[in-house]
Amino acid sequence: MTLHKRYVILIIVVIVIVGIIYILEKNKTATAEPSQKLSGSSTPASLLKAGKYPLAPELTGISGYLVLVDFWTYTCINCIRTLPHLTAWDRKYRERGLIIIGVHTPEFEFEKNKENVQQALEKYGVEYPVVQDNDYATWRAYENRYWPHKYLIDADGYIRYDHIGEGGYEETEKVIQRLLGEINQTMDASLSTVADTTPQLPTTPELYLGYQFALPRGQNIGNDEGLQPEKDAGYVLPLSREKNRIYLQGKWRSNADHLEALEENATIHLDFTAQAVNVVADALYGPVQMDVFINDKYISPEQAGSDVHFAGERAFIVVDAPQLYNVVHGRYGDYSLKLVVKDRGFTANAFTFG
Repeated sequence: MTLHKRYVILIIVVIVIVGIIYILEKNKTATAEPSQKLSGSSTPASLLKAGKYPLAPELTGISGYLVLVDFWTYTCINCIRTLPHLTAWDRKYRERGLIIIGVHTPEFEFEKNKENVQQALEKYGVEYPVVQDNDYATWRAYENRYWPHKYLIDADGYIRYDHIGEGGYEETEKVIQRLLGEINQTMDASLSTVADTTPQLPTTPELYLGYQFALPRGQNIGNDEGLQPEKDAGYVLPLSREKNRIYLQGKWRSNADHLEALEENATIHLDFTAQAVNVVADALYGPVQMDVFINDKYISPEQAGSDVHFAGERAFIVVDAPQLYNVVHGRYGDYSLKLVVKDRGFTANAFTFG
């Protein structure tokens, strides 16, 4: 197959998705709310339309090709850890008939921005087509509830396999090989060598800072003042703190999907269990530096995440774009994290752990 013909087919597939999104929106498809990232496998009962295998809502009759639909969003650490596997499969099997389509369904408001998504694609080396599902139309059509969630759709348009969350890469790749074999593709049984970085030890759960996400999950901050939706508030650090709960110090504003620092040296405290800590953050008025402390001392180079800089003993992160920042990456254990924001306009959406 010529490269030109392959890209024409890719464009047709994307157009099919966009067209169905429009139809679904027009017909007001019933909603399904987003949920947390999990591992496992699940196929909605309402999609079981063809007996043994469920029929894919958007992609039908793609003769001669195997389509992998991946629901993701670019600040989701679970999604980020799956991307090396997806990009490896894309390189290995694209000429044998595998078409990967990323469906980028945003969790936070800034993830709807096309330029932000494009930067993430370049950062993570994603070369397969990605469509933006900003209104959750495709998400609802699949009755999806998770990031990430992969669906394998055969040459006749039927969902033959799906996987929720991280892991299961060997199993998924074997299914890819088997389904490609059904369209007369001959290949060896060797598997990709990308390491599985799915966390195996118990960690602090994902913690949200925007009231619209945190309060329904029982994740209010530990300060007596609590989150005060759409209000500015001054916070005093209590004498004792609970593990796995966020505490604030200084002046902050509580917004729907993030907290906003209203003064210099506004501080976040968190006692956690993990090897790695990430924060989804942004800066509203220009780059903001954020000092990083572990157990009341500047984090060491041995514990520092990939986004930490050093100036002498000082350890800090420059927050200059809406994205996920790797704060800690060291030895697994229990620690006390303190983040001191050096200027107003810093925003934080969520913490994730690994």
